[in-house]
Amino acid sequence: MPNYRHLLRLLYLPLIALAASAPLSAQAETALSGGKAVKIIVGMPPGGGVDSYARLVQRHLGRFLSGTPGIMVQNMPGAGSLRSVMALVNSPEDVIGTFSSALLTEAISMPERVKVDFRSFASIGNVSEDIRICYTRGALGVRSWSDLLAREQVIFGATAPGTSGNVDTAMLRNLFGVRLKQVQGYAGSADKRLALEKGEIDGDCGGWTSIPEDWLRSRKINAVLRLSPTLVAGMDRDVPFGGDLLVNERDRKIYNFLTAPERLGRLFMVPAQVPAERVAALRTAFDAMVADAAFLAEAQRSRLTVTPMTGGAVDREIAELYATPADVLARARTIAGE
Repeated sequence: MPNYRHLLRLLYLPLIALAASAPLSAQAETALSGGKAVKIIVGMPPGGGVDSYARLVQRHLGRFLSGTPGIMVQNMPGAGSLRSVMALVNSPEDVIGTFSSALLTEAISMPERVKVDFRSFASIGNVSEDIRICYTRGALGVRSWSDLLAREQVIFGATAPGTSGNVDTAMLRNLFGVRLKQVQGYAGSADKRLALEKGEIDGDCGGWTSIPEDWLRSRKINAVLRLSPTLVAGMDRDVPFGGDLLVNERDRKIYNFLTAPERLGRLFMVPAQVPAERVAALRTAFDAMVADAAFLAEAQRSRLTVTPMTGGAVDREIAELYATPADVLARARTIAGE
């Protein structure tokens, strides 16, 4: 789609220039000097789930690529990860992108806001679904889903429209009837965790792997809703799964569309201009990495789940999302746009 790409360059040239000027780590500069580095652009700040998975991939992917290139990471947060995707559009073939997967559904339901067609990218794989829960701070006294529904108001943090956390809390209000107020302006999940510890907010929805272990051990938080049906070690199976609470078929379809980014979770993509043989090599390396014993051992030590999908499977799921019925998209658009 040459005309489309040309339009993107014109519309987002300032963003791309800004992205290119973002500082790199010392390790990144060393890798670049060798002339063989592969760069991973991360669309969220350090400290959250997207960044944690990017750093894990950084430490292992190079072993499975020809020439064992160095892997560098560049965090490029902004506009709910859109800044990083726009930088990826015109990037060379040795650049991989990972970002808030909520952009996938936002690009479909609100194309005027996210002017990207993700079918034109190539996925190299997904390390894991983003297993997410909604929780409240222990001192609030909300210990269950029924307690949350009975509460007159709870305050959750917000990052940017369309990001996973914002969509999750919008679903709580619009599909489940939770009386919830969002406080805007947090840079990412790490900032929201600090706000919760200070008592600035009452709760949040976030990735299971990003929740500090001591919060779970000391009951600093109470999990009230699972957004994914997947149960992992340490998770209370008595906490209800959101999909099971919805009795209306249309609401379930909307829920499935809006939680699709959680199923596609920790995906890694390359821009459309990357040659097919390079995409194939990256996919082969990625598939070998997620099955590697050292990779899996480090993921376990870091409490990072690994439920991988191949790049081809991710691309097929994205194509299916673009075929979502118009009435479901219209309602999802209203919810996600808050």
